[in-house]
Amino acid sequence: MKKDDIIFLNKVKVPKMWGNEDWVISAHENKVCSIKNGPFAGKTLQWLWENQRELFGNIDCESFPMLTKVITAEDDLSIQVHPDDVYAKQHEGSLGKTECWYIIDCVKNAEITLGHTACSKDELVDKIRNGKWLQLLYKVKIKPGDFYHIPAGTVHGIGKGTVILETQQPSDVTYRLYDYDRLENGLPRQLHLEDSINVINVPHRQTKRNGKITEYDKAKCELLVKDEYFTVFKMDIAGQHIIHNDKPFLNVSVVKGEGYVDNIHISANSHFIIPKTRKEVEVNGNLELIISHV
Repeated sequence: MKKDDIIFLNKVKVPKMWGNEDWVISAHENKVCSIKNGPFAGKTLQWLWENQRELFGNIDCESFPMLTKVITAEDDLSIQVHPDDVYAKQHEGSLGKTECWYIIDCVKNAEITLGHTACSKDELVDKIRNGKWLQLLYKVKIKPGDFYHIPAGTVHGIGKGTVILETQQPSDVTYRLYDYDRLENGLPRQLHLEDSINVINVPHRQTKRNGKITEYDKAKCELLVKDEYFTVFKMDIAGQHIIHNDKPFLNVSVVKGEGYVDNIHISANSHFIIPKTRKEVEVNGNLELIISHV
């Protein structure tokens, strides 16, 4: 692998009772992707981070600072919430988890859960303790191309018939609030009611898609979100386009279409990293990309 080579990764596939979860750009200790190409093929992304930090702009960070997943929900996921950095460090010895979702595909009338109706902690606790889920939870109709920013402390749940690209902090801490009384291996799945109550934002705070558009000759770029943990944008390419990189690195996921990067064929569900050492990347084809960076 030359210093300016694009980094392709082998995903980690995780079967779930509700469908499947692919960790496609991950150096998290629970599910570490391996390098697919070049002389470092077979090494892990965490190894590359520790031993070739110049590829990532020499960021002063213990571990790779982002995580990308593709979630395929054949059934409803649990209703859950993630802690912020302060709570997660104190109680889990971990980072917190702010995330965002890009809806790659979904069935007609698909829904997600996003937020709650409680105006106070007392109201939240009452509705949780008494199982008033229909009164408590906000349901949102979704369609392909929708985007949702989910800060730590936000109640959320992915609905069945949905495929989502998730960009997040590199954390695996999840507090399960409600699981539809399902059984796994004959037993109810563990809930985390006290932790959930402690970290849920009250009242719910809805964030909006940024929506800032930049037009190029053969491409259009939309900023989806920019927060303290990551910046995410969507790029539609129709023809030949040069991606200019002035960031420590760019995580790239193809969500639709096909084409070529560095004369390598890419298509939907291709995922790669453009390193700091690569200033320009030529992409050819008709593609929709989700690109993220710190």
